[in-house]
Amino acid sequence: MFHGLSAFPLTPLKEGTFDERAFINLLRPVVDAGVDSLGILGSTGSYAYLTVEERGQIARCAVAHADDIPVIVSIGALRLDDILRLADDAQSAGVSGVLLAPVSYQRLTEDEVFHLYETVTRQISVPLCIYDNPATTGFSFSDELLFAAAALPNIGSIKLGRVPEDLLQVRARLPENVTLGIAGDWRAASALQAGFDVWYSVMGGLFPQAALAIARSKEVAQSERLEPLWALFRRYGSLRVMAAAAEMMGKVEAPALPFPLQAIQGEPRKALAGIMADLALA
Repeated sequence: MFHGLSAFPLTPLKEGTFDERAFINLLRPVVDAGVDSLGILGSTGSYAYLTVEERGQIARCAVAHADDIPVIVSIGALRLDDILRLADDAQSAGVSGVLLAPVSYQRLTEDEVFHLYETVTRQISVPLCIYDNPATTGFSFSDELLFAAAALPNIGSIKLGRVPEDLLQVRARLPENVTLGIAGDWRAASALQAGFDVWYSVMGGLFPQAALAIARSKEVAQSERLEPLWALFRRYGSLRVMAAAAEMMGKVEAPALPFPLQAIQGEPRKALAGIMADLALA
């Protein structure tokens, strides 16, 4: 499950509520393409803006339409009781794994983050992916914290937004059953080539064939042709860019993102339309 291409689709909203039909329509081509797993309710899935009840409904919907593809669901939340309820709901829905970033309003300490993962991993029965996402959480894992957390029971993968300087040393200190995953789509080809196991992909949730071509070949040249798209990701955020793409393709109704988030508009949106045409992304 924590190998290959893990595709993270949007969670489309319609008038502020979960648009189940649009979500299923987003899932269908991703499932048919044969991705290695589905990442549901990650940052691309707007999990932090949804209620616990909505997230349980979305997890059940994803599992019901995933065929035999493993489903990984984010359980990140501010409160421990919500995290544990989300974990229970996800496991009851039949997910194969969960994803947890250390979400907090107050910036957390390393001890607090370790005890969070220690507490959660004791109470789940499916493998958990640690998500180091300082851009949204404001917390950066040190290598020592990653090694300590990775040694906890039920840890299956680590999702990083960076490539460690000494990847071999990191590998040597991680348990053999814990895989390394890359986030930040523009880094994926070089990270996979360097020895990462899995690409947690935003693009894969809407353009699975293009993402699979990179994931299977691990060719940097395949990724470099998408640099105009990556540039938009880096400047505006991949969520806003993918939401605009899905809206322009008629996959979701606008606005598909939870208020006050907005898909890119104006000149950036026009640029995206040109990029999609030039790269034959559809």
